[in-house]
Amino acid sequence: MICISAGYKIFIVEDDAVIARAMKNHIETWGFTARTATDFRDVMREFAAFSPHLVLMDISLPFFNGYHWCSEIRRISEVPVIFISSAVDKMNIVMAVSMGGDDFIAKPFDLEVLTAKIRALLRRTYDFSGTAALIEHRGAILNTDDTTLFYEGRQIDLTKNEYRILKTLMEERGHVVSRDTLMKRLWETDSFVDENTLTVNVARLRKKLESAGLSDFIRTRKGEGYMV
Repeated sequence: MICISAGYKIFIVEDDAVIARAMKNHIETWGFTARTATDFRDVMREFAAFSPHLVLMDISLPFFNGYHWCSEIRRISEVPVIFISSAVDKMNIVMAVSMGGDDFIAKPFDLEVLTAKIRALLRRTYDFSGTAALIEHRGAILNTDDTTLFYEGRQIDLTKNEYRILKTLMEERGHVVSRDTLMKRLWETDSFVDENTLTVNVARLRKKLESAGLSDFIRTRKGEGYMV
């Protein structure tokens, strides 16, 4: 029998350090991997870096509330979100569901009940499907499941070649990727790619990224290749 908790990652967005730590410690005793948010100005960066299977989201947070972050998550992922709040009036519950939440649990709550809800929701969500893989760099989030790129809440449309180039560079972020490696990735599209085609595609990709506010995202290393 496979344990439902094995291999699953839970992201906790809760600004009360005591509650967050209690949830994390209890969840980890069940075999989950848990991480708590630390930067409430930029929750999405931590979300993408961790790529969790489920999110526990408080509603009242510094800077932006849980509804805001849930809607941002829904732009790039269908990962289940459980809202947690002491505000249990009908309006908050309706808002939680309408903003993309999958469940709602009221504070104070029993940690065993919370764990039961997590396990049930994971079972329903992942019995027949996987989870999208996200790659994050400088706030740009690439969803390798549906080939979409998001930056500051905006979707940046990519061609097949642009996506393959960016995916390769982001997978190797911090390291130089040779032109030969990039060309081999582009050949996977079953179309002939020469040196000039690669140069043109990189130039177009750079222009799109710069137009979206991602200036100097792709750097050229003369005689070596490219890197992000």
